[in-house]
Amino acid sequence: MNEDKKELEKEQEQETPDNQAAEQPMEEPEQKKEGRKHLGRRDRSGSRAAKHDDQAEKLQELGEKLAETNDKYVRLYSEYENYRKRTNAEKAELIINGSKDAIKAILPVVDDMERALQAMSDEEKAKEGVQLIYNKMMNILGQKGLKAIEAKGEKFDENLHEAITQFPAADESMKGKVVDVVEKGYYLNDKVLRYAKVVVAV
Repeated sequence: MNEDKKELEKEQEQETPDNQAAEQPMEEPEQKKEGRKHLGRRDRSGSRAAKHDDQAEKLQELGEKLAETNDKYVRLYSEYENYRKRTNAEKAELIINGSKDAIKAILPVVDDMERALQAMSDEEKAKEGVQLIYNKMMNILGQKGLKAIEAKGEKFDENLHEAITQFPAADESMKGKVVDVVEKGYYLNDKVLRYAKVVVAV
């Protein structure tokens, strides 16, 4: 019996390596493993490329929106600046020329005083008193921006003068020039307040 046991044990020992070999899973060939690795890398790289394209598209959209917004801001700012400058200029002109109507209403009084001074040539004392009043008033008006338009002897300028009548020129050099002033013209802050009414030589 001892001999039978020994033979049985030998047979089991001989069968064990084969059975172990049978139980172990067969390893995959190296080419298949490498192929699978390459496929995995391609999938990952493809996914990254798609993600990168998506991000680039979003960045482009954001850039376009930013440029559009910036353009709107620049246009709006320019419009506001133009409006502000125009409004400030109008305010400044109103301040400077705020007394325009009042001064224009006084001009006929100035005309009358000048006529009175001319008529009082023989009454020196009376003329002197009126002259002082006239000078004082003209100084005040001058401080407000009033200034007489030079006309007599000047070349006729339709932007400054209003021709009441024409007169034959004494010589060629006087043609087209103002020979007499019927009513003085005035500037107010360098803008024509009243045109000078004149006689022009032709």
